[in-house]
Amino acid sequence: MESRREEPMMMKYMKITGVVSLYWVVSITMVFVNKTLLGGSSMGEKDAPLFVTWFQCVVTVVACILLSRLSRIIPGELFTFPDIGKLEATKARQVLPLTVVFVAMISTNNLCLKYVGVAFYYVGRSLSTVFNVIFTYLILGEKTSLRALVCCGVIIGGFYLGVDQENVAGSLSILGVVYGLLAAAFVALNSIFTKRVLPSVDGSVWQLSYYNNALASVLFLPLILVTGELPAVLVLIADSSLHYWGLMVVGGLFGFAIGFVTGLQIKVTSPLTHTISGTAKACAQTVLATWWYSESKSVLWWLSNWIVLGGSMAYTHTKHREMQNTAAHRHTLLPTASGGKKV
Repeated sequence: MESRREEPMMMKYMKITGVVSLYWVVSITMVFVNKTLLGGSSMGEKDAPLFVTWFQCVVTVVACILLSRLSRIIPGELFTFPDIGKLEATKARQVLPLTVVFVAMISTNNLCLKYVGVAFYYVGRSLSTVFNVIFTYLILGEKTSLRALVCCGVIIGGFYLGVDQENVAGSLSILGVVYGLLAAAFVALNSIFTKRVLPSVDGSVWQLSYYNNALASVLFLPLILVTGELPAVLVLIADSSLHYWGLMVVGGLFGFAIGFVTGLQIKVTSPLTHTISGTAKACAQTVLATWWYSESKSVLWWLSNWIVLGGSMAYTHTKHREMQNTAAHRHTLLPTASGGKKV
């Protein structure tokens, strides 16, 4: 009996581990590809970060349609994908609030990455856990314990130290920090909205990815015009090499993959766990980036990263203990067959 009970739990843990690992690989690879595409100030007349982001959304939509058609040809036992067709107005209206947050999130993410290095990108967006606490209270009305708030204070301290050390090194970008703060806020909002919106597309991460990116590809067009990016887009289209466009397609495919694995990770875990996983992933990403770009960082700079990671892990542990205590308390209040309560 015990082995039968343990097997489903073991399978559940294996599934969660596999999904989280997949998220890490896709997310880290996409960051490096996007940094190459965005290129910082070196892009010159080809400076079109919103166009790059829009292109990734379009590739995602095309990928969803192609996989849907492929699913009709290949037997269901080998390959399954939901039937993608005309956007339903009702579902589109339900997904639209998430899409607005999604557009803001990926735009600020890419703009942050444009102005900061991949290594500092972690600290620059490290306040997503803090924003998760804030929005969980404002949107869901859930309060946070004093211990969890202390952990958030530690994360904020690590963020401040990281910004200070980036300034000392002479590589601080104020714009990059501002976009990082905005990105952290929208990452937290995206997690909460994704959990809410998933039921409107029958819990299908693929359907959500299709609707989200289809709507986003439309919303980005006026943004490109309003921000005055169109001249840069025209130069980019006219002068860019096949290698660059190939990299754009690769970035778009990873954009498709990250949308799926993000939604999948939230679905099999929770918005909070997704946020913490993203923070831990970014720490590994930082180490990899300093090696890849041959960057030398001070002891205090590295300390800021470990403070943020330590605060995030302490927060996760605190919330886990609180959820366990809440579940145990509810269990004691369950009515028994005789009408009384368990003690």
